[in-house]
Amino acid sequence: MKQVIVSWSSGKDSALALHRLMQDRNYSVVGLVTTYVNDRVPFQETPINVVRAQASRLNLPLLEIELPKVFPDNEVYQSLIIDHLQNSSLEIDAVAFGDIYCNGIEAYRRSYLEPAGFECIFPLMNHSSIDLANAVFEAGIVAKVITVDTEQLHGSFVGEIYDKELIDKLPKDIDVCGEDGEFHTLVINMPLFNQPLKIDWQTINRNGRFHYLKYQLKKS
Repeated sequence: MKQVIVSWSSGKDSALALHRLMQDRNYSVVGLVTTYVNDRVPFQETPINVVRAQASRLNLPLLEIELPKVFPDNEVYQSLIIDHLQNSSLEIDAVAFGDIYCNGIEAYRRSYLEPAGFECIFPLMNHSSIDLANAVFEAGIVAKVITVDTEQLHGSFVGEIYDKELIDKLPKDIDVCGEDGEFHTLVINMPLFNQPLKIDWQTINRNGRFHYLKYQLKKS
């Protein structure tokens, strides 16, 4: 079996990719890898301690890569990723991603990871968004919408559980997986977790283009 590390955003797509790989006898998942800036995962705005809590509930080691800013130069970004993968204590043959659309991201990831010796795996690539949304539900992945780009989707969706009812309410021009950046999610439970995340949900920040739900881990 190939030893694979899963790129972990804290949301439903990376959770579904992990779920599928755990069921594939060709791969052995050895850990998760995430990037963060100022103690938060970009776009999701997930605090890094919440990502650590997810990894703990999955009983998987978490490889953390701190970026100098959200969009560092390609050379800097690629160097950080490769250095951390190569210097990790984990045996890694491949890196898996939850990307859905074949819009150039697949070729980009392969362009710098494969020359460094890492295979790239895309368990969700080229599947329809509605099929993947249904797969999230069928897998028992429970996620909450935590950020919304209000230039694409109304901010009232922040804080809603990602379920079939939400999918039915989305405007027809919105990708049901939010793959165009319309919204991002946080996984709070899934069958692979040894227990759900315990979250103290707070207020919704509605200032600016991106509305997001403020929250923190419960202390007990």
